[in-house]
Amino acid sequence: MTFPFSNHNYQLRFWMAAGGVDPDEDVRLVVLPPPYMVDSLARGQVDGFCVGAPWNSVAVASGFGRILHFGCTIMARASEKVLAVREQWARANPETLAALLRTLTEACAFIGDPANHRAVASALSRRFDVDAEIIAQTLAGELKLSNDGAASTDRRYLVIGGPDANRPDPIQAAWLYAQMARWRQAPLSDDMRMAAQAVFGTDLYDAAIGAAPCSSQPIDGVGAFVGPLFDAADVAAYVASWRGKNERAIPVRVVR
Repeated sequence: MTFPFSNHNYQLRFWMAAGGVDPDEDVRLVVLPPPYMVDSLARGQVDGFCVGAPWNSVAVASGFGRILHFGCTIMARASEKVLAVREQWARANPETLAALLRTLTEACAFIGDPANHRAVASALSRRFDVDAEIIAQTLAGELKLSNDGAASTDRRYLVIGGPDANRPDPIQAAWLYAQMARWRQAPLSDDMRMAAQAVFGTDLYDAAIGAAPCSSQPIDGVGAFVGPLFDAADVAAYVASWRGKNERAIPVRVVR
């Protein structure tokens, strides 16, 4: 996976644990930069990986891998890349931050428009040295799963543009903190949960862009494929619900 505190790490851990695999005892998780993952898979240095696009599709096209799941089938909604600044800088430079946020929103709207996918794919192809067709398929959420012809399409695969795509969601922050607590990377504390949520600067975003309700999000803001609904106000109970039980017995459910 890409980083010990990444969404990729926590989605991978969540998926493994749901199948009864202890990610800290039964396997060895390692950190690799995304562009090195396909080569590491081809050399047998790793058995699989959880990574952002387009490296999953590159593995398929290279003939060394297949896609098991889209991230959005594990968690229906998950935060990903971020524009991060220090709070002190943000408060001291509100106009500059607002301009950055507006520029980012305009860029995302451009990328999210299917009419621009070919142009975006061509530009990113040169940047990443990846075939433009692979990137175009990624932007459309239409991916080959393997070289035997299997494919899958999901409109939620890569959510970039749209009125509620980029607004910071404190529920996402709380979920990430819950995973850190679950895997004993952080202690359970309401103060720490609130600190994590405060990092997702909804107020700063709304001041620059305007508030937009998350109309398409799952009922609990996360939409995990298994387990209890997530309650951001009671992280301790959520974490406790996972510990000390046979996770193989947890029924799979679909949250829309």
